[in-house]
Order: sequence, then C-alpha cells, then structure tokens
Amino acid sequence: MGKVTGFMEYERLEEGYKPVTERLKHYKEFVIGLDDAQAKIQAARCMDCGTPFCNNGCPVNNIIPDFNDLVYRGDWKNAIDVLHSTNNFPEFTGRICPAPCEAACTLNVNDDAVGIKSIEHAIIDRAWAEGWVLAQGAKQKTGKKVAIVGAGPAGMAAAQQLCRVGHTVTVFEKNDRVGGLLRYGIPDFKMEKSHIDRRVEQMQKEGVIFRTGVLVGEMPKSGSGAKVTNWAKEAISAAQLQKDFDAVILTGGSEESRDLPVPGRDLDGIHFAMEFLPQQNKVNAGDKVKAQLRADGKHVIVIGGGDTGSDCVGTSNRHGAASVTQFEVMPQPPVEENRPMTWPYWPIKLRTSSSHDEGCEREFAISTKEFMGEKGKVTGLKTVRVEWKDGKMVEVAGSEQILKADLVLLAMGFVNPVATVLDAFGVAKDARGNAKASTEVADGYATNVPKVFAAGDMRRGQSLVVWAIREGRQAARSVDEFLMGQSELPR
Repeated sequence: MGKVTGFMEYERLEEGYKPVTERLKHYKEFVIGLDDAQAKIQAARCMDCGTPFCNNGCPVNNIIPDFNDLVYRGDWKNAIDVLHSTNNFPEFTGRICPAPCEAACTLNVNDDAVGIKSIEHAIIDRAWAEGWVLAQGAKQKTGKKVAIVGAGPAGMAAAQQLCRVGHTVTVFEKNDRVGGLLRYGIPDFKMEKSHIDRRVEQMQKEGVIFRTGVLVGEMPKSGSGAKVTNWAKEAISAAQLQKDFDAVILTGGSEESRDLPVPGRDLDGIHFAMEFLPQQNKVNAGDKVKAQLRADGKHVIVIGGGDTGSDCVGTSNRHGAASVTQFEVMPQPPVEENRPMTWPYWPIKLRTSSSHDEGCEREFAISTKEFMGEKGKVTGLKTVRVEWKDGKMVEVAGSEQILKADLVLLAMGFVNPVATVLDAFGVAKDARGNAKASTEVADGYATNVPKVFAAGDMRRGQSLVVWAIREGRQAARSVDEFLMGQSELPR
C-alpha cells in the first residue's frame, strides 16, 4: 500500500450531510462526498492486511485494496478501471449499498473500518466528471438474441455484460421507465434518477434495446382485481419470447409485499410502502399522479424497521407530516456490535439513517393488534409490547395502548416475486415462491425450463442492490456459455 502506516495515523472520515432544514425542502441528494484530498487520506487507512476480507465481504468482490492504493497515489483513471472490472454500476452501490465490505474490513476488528463506500462514491463521480465512462460496444456480433425480463440492477448488469460480448439484448420492463426498485422504490434524495438515465444512455449506445411499458404474460382484465403495477401498456407472451430469443433471463424484483392481516386492515389510509414511494418518484420525474398518497399534516406510522421503512420516514417528512413514528417488532439492537463475535460478518446493531435524523420516533418490540377507524378511515392503532421467550414472541401483559394515526405505511419487506411471470414460463419455485435456480457453476442460474434463466431478487428473494448486480453478472456468463460453449466474461 502507498501508506503502510496510514491506518495508525488517520481517523475515519465520514461523508457529510447538508443541514436538515435545507434538505427537507427538496428531493435532491444531500450527501457531501469526499474531495480528492480527503479520499486520499481515507484510502491511506487501507492497511495492507495480507488477507483482504473486504473482497469477500463485498458480493461483487470489488478489488478494494487495489483501488484504495490507486486513489492514494492519485491514479483515478486506473482506479475506475479496477472498480468497473467487478461492478457495472458503482454510482448505485456507492450511494445505497449498506457496505458489507466495511463490516468485513480487517481494521474493523478493533478500530473504525476504512470508508470503502465513500471512496467508491468518489471514484465513480470523478470518472463521470472526467468523461471516462464511455460506451463499450462489441467488436463483432454473435447473431444470438437474449431477452431479459426486468430492468432493475440485475437485468441491467446482465444486459450490459451480454451486449459487450456481441449478443443482441432486449430488456423488457413493465414500468414506464428503466431501473426497477432503483427507479420507483429508492427515493430521489438517496439516489437521483439521472444516475440511471445516463447508464441507460451508455447501454443504448452499446446496443442494448429497452422496451418499457411491456408486461410479460397476460395483461389482467379490467376489474379483475389482479395486482398489476404499474404502467404497462402492452403485453407479450412467454411463449413468444421463447420463440423469438435464444435465451431468456428473468430478473424481476421480489414485489409481493408482506401484509399485516389484523382487524381493521381494510380501512382507508393503510397502504403498502410500494404504493406510497413510487408515486412521489413519479411526481419528481414530472409526471402527474391522480390522488397521490401524501402525508401532509398527518400522523404517520410506518410499520417495519428496515430501509424501506426509513425511506417512508424521509418521504413523509418532506411532505410535511405532523408526526412520524416507525415500528419494529424486534427488540432494540445494541448501539455497538460485539465485534469479536460478529466480524467479518454483517453485525446486528442499531442503525440510524439520515431520515431518522430528520425527525422520527422509533418504537421497538411493539406489535400491532388492530387498526382503529371511524367512517371507514384509519384513526389509530391498538398496539402491544412484545418480548422473546424461548425463541417465541409473547405479549407483555398490560402493555396495550392506542396510538393516533391518519396514515399507516406497511414496510415489512417482500415475500416473493409476483407469480404471474414465473407461471407464464412454467418455472419451478422454491419453498419461498422464488424462481428455483442454482448458482452452482454446473447449473449456472438455469431454471427447469429450457433456455430460461433467473437471477437477482426473483431468484434469491429480497436482497441488496450489490447482490442483484452480482447475480446479473454471473447469470450473463452462464448464458454466454450456454449460447457459445465458452465465455470470457468474469464470474
């Protein structure tokens, strides 16, 4: 490493935030990234540890010590080349990945981890500013055609990899814009959509064809009650894709939200997070949304303590909610993890997001027993405190209370993909309702249906953007091998 003693000389430097009073007025990003000098010092903390656990802690196996060293030496051009060798979209991960690489950092055993995510963020932003991110078209075409169903990060990664080795790739997306959950789940204040748009432009120059507003399967009949998202304008059958393409990769999201079937669930004012968040993103994009769900002046309760719940908190505060409370059924985790016990794995500890800092009451070990209402509208929740005994959740006697609520947002995660696409192809499912496909080299993301593959959340279930990119890249290599008998794509 360029500075062997850097980890002893320099402290971890976090990225900054613009003031709460300022950022609540808009939906733009508000993170203040490291400048060149700060990134150099942060990169100097990488300690030449011999066995870089960060590489394996990162699902895409970023070559972290190498790009840290290059940043320390001021060689930003080679740093982005190293970063792009394993990660198609570091501007996505540098903004919204929770950084499991940092949990695995050797320095994290007894000190603060190297700020790997902030360095990645600095590298890719510098690369875009310098004009180093260019289209990389294939030198020759293979004559093979691949269809990808789902234009989230897994589908985008697979499409880019396959297009660069000469296949003709068409990505089908039921929504009106590319990006999947990145587009219509992640709030703009965490990741502005211009980052997706310029990647789409790059990929189109490379030859990727995007067809948006196209539902794969049958378009539900009007009034059928089926859950169709979104903004599909036409449909194409699974049989047609199998006929027209040499391979198909299913990379849709895990979109079936976990429900809370307690009394009063049918009251007006109770919505899934993924009813609430996409609407605001569409408005930010300049679209008109009829009867948009808004939190203005309302007492909002968000049920679910994860990232999606945090996104609901931040969006509600920007709407001007009267109050925001977030529920988590699990007990409050410790402020600091037990490092000797958890390192190098992802630890359980209290995580406070920027949205929490903007204004939010957090309630742990609490469960909702009933939704209360008047004239068909939700007015409150009957709750009870819970504790865990012998591995089971039990109610605490005498702890029931009623909390006021005008808007309840269910953000308890996602259970499985919407079944229609898998059923349309006849793909076998695992016990959780995901596409059944192994990641072993011999099987390579192949499903039970000939020439149909599955990757990302549709295969593994709800997960991180970095896992989606990994699976998209690996599935691309498997499809390339399937089509050509061999592949030069990295796995």
